[in-house]
Amino acid sequence: MEAGEEPLLLAELKPGRPHQFDWKSSCETWSVAFSPDGSWFAWSQGHCIVKLIPWPLEEQFIPKGFEAKSRSSKNETKGRGSPKEKTLDCGQIVWGLAFSPWPSPPSKKLWARHHPQVPDVSCLILATGLNDGQIKIWEVQTGLLLLNLSGHQDVVRDLSFTPSGSLILVSASRDKTLRIWDLNKHGKQIQVLSGHLQWVYCCSISPDCSMLCSAAGEKSVFLWSMRSYTLIRKLEGHQSSVVSCDFSPDSALLVTASYDTNVIMWDPYTGERLRSLHHTQLNPPMDDSDVHISSLRSVCFSPEGLYLATVADDRLLRIWALELKTPIAFAPMTNGLCCTFFPHGGVIATGTRDGHVQFWTAPRVLSSLKHLCRKALRSFLTTYQVLALPIPKKMKEFLTYLVEACVL
Repeated sequence: MEAGEEPLLLAELKPGRPHQFDWKSSCETWSVAFSPDGSWFAWSQGHCIVKLIPWPLEEQFIPKGFEAKSRSSKNETKGRGSPKEKTLDCGQIVWGLAFSPWPSPPSKKLWARHHPQVPDVSCLILATGLNDGQIKIWEVQTGLLLLNLSGHQDVVRDLSFTPSGSLILVSASRDKTLRIWDLNKHGKQIQVLSGHLQWVYCCSISPDCSMLCSAAGEKSVFLWSMRSYTLIRKLEGHQSSVVSCDFSPDSALLVTASYDTNVIMWDPYTGERLRSLHHTQLNPPMDDSDVHISSLRSVCFSPEGLYLATVADDRLLRIWALELKTPIAFAPMTNGLCCTFFPHGGVIATGTRDGHVQFWTAPRVLSSLKHLCRKALRSFLTTYQVLALPIPKKMKEFLTYLVEACVL
């Protein structure tokens, strides 16, 4: 997909319905996730089941021409020596999913020491957040259940691993808390973060591992230090529950999505509100009963940091360019709940209320040299450090995302 083109549907996965369940009950796909290296896709397909699917999908389902096709999740991936599709029965409705980064060698040895059945090789982990407050930790290659983490008193709505590979896991729950777990210490709970007054919907750790964002039902967005586990600041601006958040790849931006139909882009270092992306309905409501039909469900950054994807209740997937206040592309989708980009770009995965997963084309662009330089610099410079540099004002504005490369 080139910039400005409409997203095309590449493939759709449909769950096989368990006979013992009413197919209309608890069938939502609340979470979808790619592993950081792009080799696996996880899908909470409803009815307490998570599917682990090797990526890419079989060639006949996503051909080079991007012809849209469909497959059933009942089929297992074929091929000698190739990873096989796995089914994880979590025993409870699954709300949150998170893959670990590939552990560093010291982490692998510690993990193997706690779990001798896991070989001392590269171990990819999937965490699942459940309806009863439990978190289950799985080894991806084998589908083996490694740990049960207990502590939350209500639904675990979201999960996030530190990108550094340290195997620190953050969980966000309807019990109004976040909890920090160290999987290198047999899943020890090392901190409880309190302060939210209502359900915590989401959490996200910055790529530089310095900050944690959490968002909740009382319109609040909290930023926490990942070094001291203390509150840095509260971000105020939304008018309703904040349900999704994500950091840019260079940690310089934070986006939050709310039922108030807005995505707000923040500077996490200063707390400054940089811009808002309003989700205007293409077909205005006939009466006041539909006034919130554009309520946001999910927002995520593209891997290169130039685009955002959003899913809203108005049955649209939107793609936004970072510097524009209106979407550059739309795709119709029914009952969308979540979205995520493929780590290497080019594909967006979306989950729906009926348990389906859809894969869409995403913009593929060659990042400008200016953007690449900004991304590299902002990966280790805070906003305050940028503002202290002896460089022209326009350059500072560009590096802090106040203006774009095209105006320099």
